[in-house]
Amino acid sequence: MRVLLQRVSRAAVSVGGEVRSSIGLGYVLLVGVGRGDEASQVDRLAEKIVGLRIFRDADGKTNRSIADVDGEALVVSQFTLYADTRKGRRPSFVYAADPEVAAELVEAFAEALEARGLKVGRGIFGAEMEVELVNDGPFTMWLDAEMA
Repeated sequence: MRVLLQRVSRAAVSVGGEVRSSIGLGYVLLVGVGRGDEASQVDRLAEKIVGLRIFRDADGKTNRSIADVDGEALVVSQFTLYADTRKGRRPSFVYAADPEVAAELVEAFAEALEARGLKVGRGIFGAEMEVELVNDGPFTMWLDAEMA
C-alpha cells in the first residue's frame, strides 16, 4: 500500500458536484493498493500515520500528532499511485491491485484509522472525484507500507 499524506487546514471530496465528505484540520490521505498488498499492512500503516508528529506545537515545531490536535482524516482511493511511466507516454497501471481487493483494503484502512480515534471522511471508491484542499505548510509525505 502507498499513501500520499497531505497535512491540511481543510479539505473536501465531491462526486457529481455534491460534497461527499469534508474535514477541518487533519490529513488528506490518497491511498493506493498494489498487487500483492495484504490486510496485514493496513494496521501498520494506520498506526504510523496516527502517530506521526507533524503538527505544530505552541513553539511552532512539528511535534504533535493528529490525535494531539483532534484532527480528522479524509481517505480517498488513488490507484494512480501505482502508475508505471517507464515506457512510453501513457502510464500503465498493471501494478495496481484489482478493484475488488483495493476497495476492501482502502475501507479497512479507513476503519483502522477510526479504531485509533480519528474521525474519517471518505471518497467513493472508483468514482470520478474532485478533491479540494488547503495544504498546510505545505506538508506532503509519501508512505509505503513496507517502510512504515
